[in-house]
Amino acid sequence: MTETVIGVDGCPGGWIAVIWGKTPAHRLCPAFNDVLALEGKVIAVDMPIGFPETHGRSFDSEVRKVLGPRRSSVFPVPSRAAVMCADYREACRINRANSEPPKSIGKQCFNLFPKMREIDALLREAPLQHRVFEAHPEVAFWAMNGRRPLNDPKKQNSKPFNPGIALRRKLLALSGFPLAKLPPLAYLKREVAIDDLIDACACAWVARRILRGENLRFSGEPEMDRYNLRMELNA
Repeated sequence: MTETVIGVDGCPGGWIAVIWGKTPAHRLCPAFNDVLALEGKVIAVDMPIGFPETHGRSFDSEVRKVLGPRRSSVFPVPSRAAVMCADYREACRINRANSEPPKSIGKQCFNLFPKMREIDALLREAPLQHRVFEAHPEVAFWAMNGRRPLNDPKKQNSKPFNPGIALRRKLLALSGFPLAKLPPLAYLKREVAIDDLIDACACAWVARRILRGENLRFSGEPEMDRYNLRMELNA
């Protein structure tokens, strides 16, 4: 019997979940609680879990290094105090006060703060880290590609880049993900883009590796945040 795993990527419409059991499926979930309600032994999500007191986790720079030309897709995680800020300038001020040398926060990273806080609140309420794990699509594709970074980006000028999307589709198929059986997208483009779906598929691939004990793990030994959330990245 094939146990079901779930890969999740944040998207404008909420969270796109790729459910991989006997056959793959996908579902748009408005809230992460809706993802947790899905049947899945392991959930791998493209979002930081656990926030450091000072800017950056010990393994963030290691992950960026292995990605080479794709390193900008992984940002050092800001301090917990900064992530809790709803105002951009205030978040930058607080993060500079909690980093040495002082570091600001990119706007793209700041725009993810609501989703980062959403997962954080849920994991602080209940012991879910036996089921919910942090992943990153570009690190997953690096692993699929023989631990080599991809040359083509998935986006150019904020739009899907067809050669990069095609390369990631190929890697998924070669790595055992049944991409051909995945139903086509039936959502509005303003809710879910094709690269969101591809990233969720990559996270589902990581979730299956976690289930089988085959995953790579970037982590301190051990690295926990103040709420005892384990900070690590899986591929």
